[in-house]
Order: sequence, then structure tokens, then C-alpha cells
Amino acid sequence: MLREISVKPTNGLLAAVVLLALLAGGVYGFYIGARANDFGLAIPSLIVGTLFGLCLPGLFTVEPNEGKALTLFGTYKGTVREPGLWWVNPFMSKTGVSLRVRNFETNKLKVNDAYSNPVEIGAIVVWRVVDTAEALFEVNDYVQYVAVQSESALRALASQHPYDAHGTGEIALSTNQDEVNKGLAKALVDRLSKAGVEVIEARISHLAYSPEIAAAMLQRQQASAIVAARQTIVEGAVGMVELALASLKERDIVDLDGERKAAMVSNLLVVLCSERSTQPVVNTGSLYT
Repeated sequence: MLREISVKPTNGLLAAVVLLALLAGGVYGFYIGARANDFGLAIPSLIVGTLFGLCLPGLFTVEPNEGKALTLFGTYKGTVREPGLWWVNPFMSKTGVSLRVRNFETNKLKVNDAYSNPVEIGAIVVWRVVDTAEALFEVNDYVQYVAVQSESALRALASQHPYDAHGTGEIALSTNQDEVNKGLAKALVDRLSKAGVEVIEARISHLAYSPEIAAAMLQRQQASAIVAARQTIVEGAVGMVELALASLKERDIVDLDGERKAAMVSNLLVVLCSERSTQPVVNTGSLYT
């Protein structure tokens, strides 16, 4: 596996001055020799000018947050990251790689969650190249590689977790965003490290039930919410009834037998758990008539 090798080539400004001066000297010598029919001066001047003219393509520039990978006859020689004007062997190929931070947003993918419910999911991946040699020579197209592996990792993640949690401690796509995003980032790090790519951030950008089941799932969510609310109401009502009976007994206000106590509990629960206001019935007679 290729790893990036850092190199620092010849200063390009100095090389440009020297090459241009020698090139100009060669052209001038050829001109003088040609006018004087002095082939002993013209031919060597022509050769010198041509040689140094061929060296000019060795000049290249490196922009900020850019790397230039150098290869000579198919052999990787190193990468120049320092911005500026440089000169290397003119036969070297120079391939630029952007080191800037990039965003990639996946398509809205339709996948099945852990309970086989079809959901739509999308993600945003923030990444950058950290090893130019791996990015260029270990994969065919590192940009496409990031796109394909991101969608693959997102599909795998969505199939491992349910959309909604139905049990205690269960990680759900909709409610455990931090855990899900961390899992996605970890999966991408494992997949993209071989391409010389660093994953800076990965997060879910879109999450919804598929249209064909969205209405049914909304009804289920509403029913679950109603059941949870009723459970809270009943638990609170039972506690209030228990407190009322204990207070009556502690203060010795009235002594209720089992049947009357059951009737009181029933009435209190109706009052406390009813969705609508109840109409009171005033008993003006004896308690036991």
C-alpha cells in the first residue's frame, strides 16, 4: 500500500530565472552564430537553448490547501504540499489533489429498518483528503469512492436500528441522533481510511417513513402517545386516591367499610381519569341509606 512521501523540490523562481537566462543566451548565441556563418557557435547555442527550453515544463505551482503528486515513468516519487512556485524534473507528471474540506450529501435512500419498516434516510458527510498517494493510487476515483461507501454505510446503519424505539435501551434512528451519527461516522472511518480520506463529521440529514406507510405509522405513534398519557394519568389518580383514603383514616374523619371504600375509589377514579368534567351528585341523606 502506497503512503504519501513529502518532498520539497527546487525553488521555482530561482529555476525560472536561470532557465530563462540560459535559454535567452542560447537563442542569442544561435542568432550571432547564424549571422556570422559560425556553425561552431550556432549549433552548440541551439542545442543549449533547446535543452534548457525543454526544462521549462518542470515549473509548476501549488495552491493553498493543495497537493501535487509527482510520478516519474509510472513510479510515485512524492507529494508537494507547500504553496508556491517549484521546479522538478520536467519528465515528472504532476497530479493535483485538493486538500480542502468537502461536503457530500447522499441521495434519499429507501431502506428497511431493523423491524423491516421501509424508511427514507439521507446523510451529510464532511471529509477531506489526508493522504494524496492513497487517494490517487489505492482507489480508482476517490470522490466516487466516498459517495458509494457513504451510501453503503448509511444503508447498513439504517438496517441495524428501528425507526422508533419499542424497548428500554434500544437505539432508534429518530430519537438517538447522537448515537446514530457516531455509529455512521465510525463505519465511514473504517471504509474510507484505505482511500486516504479523513471523515470530519457524518450526520443524518433526512429521516422519514416511506409514503406508503407514513399514515399508518402516524396513527401508531398517536396511539402510543395516548396509551402513555393514560398510563401516567392512571398512576397519578391511583396515588391521589391512596393519599385521600390515608388522610381520611389518619384524621379520623369518617370510617368506611370495604364496600363504601370501593365506591369512593370508583368515584374518585372516574373524576380524575375522565376526559371531560364530571357532574357532581350531592347526597343529602345518610351515608348508609
